[in-house]
Amino acid sequence: MYLCYIDESGTPEATGNTSHFILAGISIPIWHWQNYEKEIRTIQRKYDLEESEIHTAWILRSYHEQSLITDFEKMKYTQRRAEVESYRRGELLRLQRQANPKLLKQVKKNFRETNQYIHLTQNERRSYLIDLAKCISNWRSARLFAECIDKVHFDPIKAKQSTDEQAFEQLVSRFEQFMERTNKNKVDGCFGLLIYDNNDTVAKKHTDLMNRFRKSGTLWTKIDRIIETPLFVNSELTSMIQIADICAYSLRRYLENNEEELFTHIFKRADTTSDGKKVGVRHFTKPGCNCKICQEHK
Repeated sequence: MYLCYIDESGTPEATGNTSHFILAGISIPIWHWQNYEKEIRTIQRKYDLEESEIHTAWILRSYHEQSLITDFEKMKYTQRRAEVESYRRGELLRLQRQANPKLLKQVKKNFRETNQYIHLTQNERRSYLIDLAKCISNWRSARLFAECIDKVHFDPIKAKQSTDEQAFEQLVSRFEQFMERTNKNKVDGCFGLLIYDNNDTVAKKHTDLMNRFRKSGTLWTKIDRIIETPLFVNSELTSMIQIADICAYSLRRYLENNEEELFTHIFKRADTTSDGKKVGVRHFTKPGCNCKICQEHK
């Protein structure tokens, strides 16, 4: 059995604040699942983040208050946390007096989402994610599948489906084709299961899509080796979904900002055919794109 953990980065809507929508899945065989989990926890212990969710975008943000605390980098983790929490309490009180509910709500969200990581400097948080990315790059039995859609060049009317629907169909097709290659010349072979970050809106749509694919196949292949419909789980409780978050984020940041720090490690796990073609990840964009994904996919 191969488990494919799926997460997204960017917004599928054309009016969203990202130019790309990424749907990424990291597939691992169940016989390596426990070892990979242990490797993740080892890295988390190094940074005092054992019980923390890996939410890449929030981890990499700049926490302004850290720059206001004298000798912050020289402090121990417990003192750093105490100083940041003290500053944030004061900031929330100040905003409450200003009677600006919208700003207060946003700041509260920022503080809540980043609270797990405030004992680390931005460089330490970046190192944490690089360590995780290097770890993933060494998972030789893992395979990365992703559809990276440049929304400027995607026409849902011509495609007869929405951005996220195309991304899901592409990912399912590539995972199925990987399973077919894996099972070649085997009597029983292995099967695959999709595990998705829980989202009520996505859950209904993609469950219906998967039921359709199982009956009629996708545009690219019939579905014989992926069992069930996707399982939707809470990402806070499932570290492998969080690993999929790193994968999706690194692909989007590379395509939108040419950031290679995480991408270089993550892209090594893209599903590759015997002739060296990286078929697991595709960049849907204008012809002539010279990014590394398009170069490797040709």
